[in-house]
Amino acid sequence: MIPGEGGRSRAYSHRLIALARHVKKMADTGTQRIRSKLLSDLERMFEMAETCATDSDLDARERQTWTRIAAYIGQVMNSLTKTFDEAEVTKELEVLEKMVNEAVAKGKDQGTQKEAS
Repeated sequence: MIPGEGGRSRAYSHRLIALARHVKKMADTGTQRIRSKLLSDLERMFEMAETCATDSDLDARERQTWTRIAAYIGQVMNSLTKTFDEAEVTKELEVLEKMVNEAVAKGKDQGTQKEAS
């Protein structure tokens, strides 16, 4: 579950989604000069996911989910450093957004289940 309705994990998930959308828009422009900006944004996203992955307030399953998200962000960063393929970056960012949305949904479901107990 995401701690407290306004918890850090929830705030980060919203920020990650916003950054993913922002990065996707930047990737759509197709300019090589934005590569470093994309990497910078991805690095910030990685740090947020890493913070959630190591948050002792989250249960093991949630930390594992955030670890998986951080790992995927790392893969996207690695891919971007090797080549700048607009279509591939866009696809990877869509996958990332889906992963974050699923993590948030699972957290909400777990919170609802705990409240019902």
